[in-house]
Formats: sequence, structure tokens, C-alpha cells
Amino acid sequence: MKHCAILTMDSLENFEAYDHLLEQPLTALGWQPHMVSWRDLNVDWNDYQVVIIRTPWDYQDDAPLFLQVLENIEASSAVLENSLDIVRWNIDKYYLRELEEKGVEIVPTLWPEAFDYEQVAAAFSHFGCEKIVLKPRISANADNTFLLTREQTRAQQNLLAETFARRAFMVQPFMGNICSEGEYSCFYFDGKYSHSILKTPKDKDFRVQEEHGGRLTSIEAEDRLLERADIALKAINELPLYARVDFVRHGQGFALMEAELIEPSLYFNMDDKSARRFACAFVERMARLYQL
Repeated sequence: MKHCAILTMDSLENFEAYDHLLEQPLTALGWQPHMVSWRDLNVDWNDYQVVIIRTPWDYQDDAPLFLQVLENIEASSAVLENSLDIVRWNIDKYYLRELEEKGVEIVPTLWPEAFDYEQVAAAFSHFGCEKIVLKPRISANADNTFLLTREQTRAQQNLLAETFARRAFMVQPFMGNICSEGEYSCFYFDGKYSHSILKTPKDKDFRVQEEHGGRLTSIEAEDRLLERADIALKAINELPLYARVDFVRHGQGFALMEAELIEPSLYFNMDDKSARRFACAFVERMARLYQL
């Protein structure tokens, strides 16, 4: 029996996680999964053939330490999935600008060098919108994300200046379709499409995460969505073990909101065959790339 570590956090008590659904299909294919906190500095990573990053959902609180842990894993005999190179690239949402330069349509975005109230306030006219979203370039779970009108931007400028004093951030128009329709997520395992879901926020909210009251629906993705998802996946420099690409309907098609390659929920609960698809893709990839 081969051993793989499922990288998580100290406690998932306040989160919805579904990686336990991997245990049966992985075990059936000869791999024993072990849940291991990324903050446990006493772990010997050489004890595992592979470490799969899954639910370290507090990494943004100490990104340098998180990256150091991943460097330690890569320096061991264990294979890290997704790779450290992918994580370094994906951890800063500036990667979206690189994908846009490769022809991927993203949500329109401004990339301020530092917080400046006048510059942020000008975004309303720049985008021709009534609401904007400010969020850190390194973040997870919608932490420190603000949905603002002009008046709210003015009233909260001191809080915004404090929040983004030492955080690089991005400014986007609020995509109203997130509330009226939802956010689409498409899942790929080793480059192969698995399943899709639609995430909708609770009433009077814009956050689609379950922890914030978001609702999930399993869907059959329409062709235009899958075309956009395939384009986004192919624009990533390295084929990841897993990828979740999130879209919102925009114009005549779909705009990429994020390509989640570090610790996305893969929502195995929404498709009863998805955990086995992941396990099979994992085993095939390990045999193909690493002879494991």
C-alpha cells in the first residue's frame, strides 16, 4: 500500500470539506490517504510518496510560512501536487493578467500599485458601474473582500486604506450575474473534465462560498462554458493534477473569475462519481510521471 498525505489545516470545524470521500476510491486503488495539517512542523514528508494539497484554507494568514512548508515537501522524496511552481504562480491573483494576455477573457480588472482613494473611486467611471469589488491578490474564502458603492467607498476609505496598506489588491466591477444567476465552476483532474456546479449566494449577499450561506447545484455545463474552461486550462503553463475554473456569464459568453489551483474545494459531494474520477486520474498520473 502506497501512502499519500492530504494536506489540510489544524481544524476544519467551521468549513465544508469533502476530501473524506477520496478515502475509499484511493484505498481501492492501492493508496492510503492520511490527513496532515500543513502547520505540523514535526511531519517527516519522506514518509509519503505523494502530498496532495487540499484544504489548507488558512494559508493566506501566513503565506510565507505556507510556501516554506511546500518547499520542504518538494525537497523531500515526496511528490507535491499541485507543484510548488503552480502554487507560486497561482497564489497571487496577478496570474489572471497573464492569462488575459494569452487570450483568456477575465472579469475586467485594475491592478493598483498601492491604495489611493481617488484612484479607487475613479474605478466606477472606468468600468461604468455602480458597484465595485476590492479584494487582496493573495486571499481565500472571500477574506477581506469588499463590495462597495461610491458612498460606501467614501465612508470606508480609512478602513480600506488600513486593510490594503500592506496587501496588494485588485479592483473589479461587481458582476451582477453572480447574484441573479450564480458563479459557474468546472472541475478538471489531470486535464480531463469531471463535472460542473452552479454556486449562488444567499439573499442580500454576493459571496458564493458555503461558509457564507452559498447554495450549490449540480449542472450539465453548456458548450460555451466548457469551451471557455478548456481555453483557460490550456493557457496554464503546467498541467495540474486538479483545477477548478470559475466563471460568470458576461456579454455573449463567460468571463473567468479565478483559476483555482492551490486549495479549491472540488465538491466531490455534488457528483457521486467525481471522487473516483479524481482517484483514477491521480493513480494514472503518478504511474505516468513518477512510476509510482
